[in-house]
Amino acid sequence: MSLAPLTHYGKNATSMSDTTQAIRGAVAGGRVSSAPGTAGRVRVVLAFLAIYVIWGSTYLAIRYAVESIPPFYTAGFRHLIAGTILLVWSLLKKQKPTWTQIRASVAIGFFFFLVGHGSLHWAERFVPSGLASLLVASEPIWVFLLASAAARTWRLNGMLLAGILLGLVGVGLLVHGTALDQTRGITLGAVAILIGAFSWSVGIIYSRRSHLSGSPLLLSALSLLTGSAMLLATGTLVGEYRGFSLGQVAPKAWWSLTYLIIFGSVVAFTAYSWLLEHYSPTLVATHTYVNPIVAVLLGWSFGGETLTWNVALAALLVVGAVFLVDQGTTGYNG
Repeated sequence: MSLAPLTHYGKNATSMSDTTQAIRGAVAGGRVSSAPGTAGRVRVVLAFLAIYVIWGSTYLAIRYAVESIPPFYTAGFRHLIAGTILLVWSLLKKQKPTWTQIRASVAIGFFFFLVGHGSLHWAERFVPSGLASLLVASEPIWVFLLASAAARTWRLNGMLLAGILLGLVGVGLLVHGTALDQTRGITLGAVAILIGAFSWSVGIIYSRRSHLSGSPLLLSALSLLTGSAMLLATGTLVGEYRGFSLGQVAPKAWWSLTYLIIFGSVVAFTAYSWLLEHYSPTLVATHTYVNPIVAVLLGWSFGGETLTWNVALAALLVVGAVFLVDQGTTGYNG
């Protein structure tokens, strides 16, 4: 099934409240009718839990991994192994990609993984995992702005405008806080993460307009593999192989990389791709409600990261902004 072209957030979008109703309906009736072809409640709930909770925990796992593995190699091998697993699985199910899908996956791999994940892995050498998650949480704002620009239709209401402004203030507060921090590279890392979040948002919009559909499993495999090739090539070009030895990799980094491969890439991204086929990009992007909370708490509890009033206020602003943007699109449905 091809993804329907995105017109604007009044035509094809679904709000967070619609998701709540869908899940409640699944619990009551055993089926969900809001997604094409219908889906069982277990699949819907697990898919959202995967992108909500698992992706929240991957920020700390990335920080642990890049402590002793070069960042582009970390992301590249993570997605190479995960993509290979998914491709073998899809081939065993007799799913074969078309040239159109392969070409589209190159763009998806570039936006999602080379720029989106590459910048995040690189930046987490300097930026605390909780702060990184809050910067990535601006994603739904970029999704809305890009979707509106692509559709050449701008429909703003008070809630949307307030959400966009709050989000920008929250992001500005975070970046300003990094400028006052004496940690080397933290401000540059914060900017890199914002670029990655914007790129990921572009990928969301592109994926809705591309022909890379039919099987979430195959979509994930192709995108992960093309992205991993770009990441590994970039890592080699910037010289990450120099001075790197497998014997120097700490056990914590190996365990973190394994977690990122199995859960962060295979499980969560497959769920993410499936959700993109069945729900609007803004709805899928609401994983950023929970991701920062999970990431900040894990970074503070296990990673020794400081939870300051500046971070707490910025977190409140960013998460509140995402909520307002999501709710502000509700009035456009139908």
